[in-house]
Amino acid sequence: MATPTAFTLDRYVVETLLPDLVGHDRRASAYLVYLVIAAASPEGRTAMSHAQLAERTGLSRRSVQGAVTLLGRRGLIEITRRGATETSEYRALTPWRRPPAG
Repeated sequence: MATPTAFTLDRYVVETLLPDLVGHDRRASAYLVYLVIAAASPEGRTAMSHAQLAERTGLSRRSVQGAVTLLGRRGLIEITRRGATETSEYRALTPWRRPPAG
C-alpha cells in the first residue's frame, strides 16, 4: 500500500477559486478536476485520460471534458497533447502567484 503524501493548497484556491468556479460559474466539476490535477502534479505535469480524471473525481467523462475545457480557457491548467490519440498531459497553473517585481 502506498504511503500518502502531503499536498499543499494555496488559500486562494479555497477562498477565491472555490466560490468563483462553484458559486459564480456553477461548475463544481471544474473545481474538482483542478484539485485532482494539482494534487497529482505538485512539481510538474501529469498524464491522465478523461476516463482517469472521471474515476478520480466521481464525475462523468463528459463533465470532465467540459471542466478541462473551462480550466484551459481560464488559464488555470496547461494542456499538452503529443498526438491525437495520446493521453493529454496537464499542469495546474497558479496565475494568482506573481513573480516579485524587480
